[in-house]
Amino acid sequence: MASPVAIVGAGSIGTSWAIVHARAGHPVALYDPDPARRTAAVGEIADRLAALDAAGLLAEPVEVIAARVRTHDDLALAVSGAVHIQECAPERVELKRELFAALDRAADPEAVLASSSSAIAISATAGQLAGRARCLVVHPANPPHLLPVVELVPAPFTDPAVTERTAALLRAAGMSPVLVRREIEGFVYNRLQGAVLREAYCLVRDGVISVEELDRVMREGLGRRWAVIGPFETADLNTRGGIIEHAHRMGPAYARMGAERGQHDPWDEELVAAVAAQRRAILPLQEWEARVAWRDRALIAQEQGRRLLEASTGAATAPVQRSARPAQ
Repeated sequence: MASPVAIVGAGSIGTSWAIVHARAGHPVALYDPDPARRTAAVGEIADRLAALDAAGLLAEPVEVIAARVRTHDDLALAVSGAVHIQECAPERVELKRELFAALDRAADPEAVLASSSSAIAISATAGQLAGRARCLVVHPANPPHLLPVVELVPAPFTDPAVTERTAALLRAAGMSPVLVRREIEGFVYNRLQGAVLREAYCLVRDGVISVEELDRVMREGLGRRWAVIGPFETADLNTRGGIIEHAHRMGPAYARMGAERGQHDPWDEELVAAVAAQRRAILPLQEWEARVAWRDRALIAQEQGRRLLEASTGAATAPVQRSARPAQ
């Protein structure tokens, strides 16, 4: 029998989490104190499920999955019997502290208490709780029902068994959990995103490029490539000889670029060797050519999908560029 899951907060993340778990067969209790939000969430879940169904991405009828989600106006009732409770409240430390204290009192003793926080460590919100050993951050990409990666960020006080149990639950639900081994503000997802945004703002500020053109560089270049391989694999496959050769060729230039922004984070030989060792464990150099060919096939398939979407919707996948000329 599927395990009951409770979602606390019926905003965009909460409704998406509800789909993740209902799609996996779990009964889902969706709590929100706002009656208007509870009503809206029911329609939002139905609409999102319908879109997945139209794409052939559901194993069951929409109504069967949707029926697993029940909305609640009572927090204690919503979390009663749940084995996993996913908090999806606004990103405010005091609010989350109060909510986790209430959850620690109301939830079953063995229930995992997980926060969807984008940047706030669980130590800041649950560090003083009697039941803190069952608490951790479970930070999804937005929306989780479409983007499978999810960061598990335990505190030093989190029971390792809780982290393992949470990872197993998420994997069974079709998610791709990654372990963040140390509490750090913003975790990994938002630190990577923040690094790109900081440089993007600087490039616009310095008159190097327009907003639309910068988005096009990402959308039609980096973004497409990173959609099939990450930055380390990109560097590894971009240079014959792999990531060590890439670091040798490009490391000094990237160091100078960082120095322009007041950053001094050189790729020293020890760091490059450690990264290269992990890459070679994943992909031996003798398989490099085959992986490059796979990357190219993946990019071709991506382009096929983009063209198919444009043909079926009658619209370009990118927003139409409007004239910057002032109205006459």
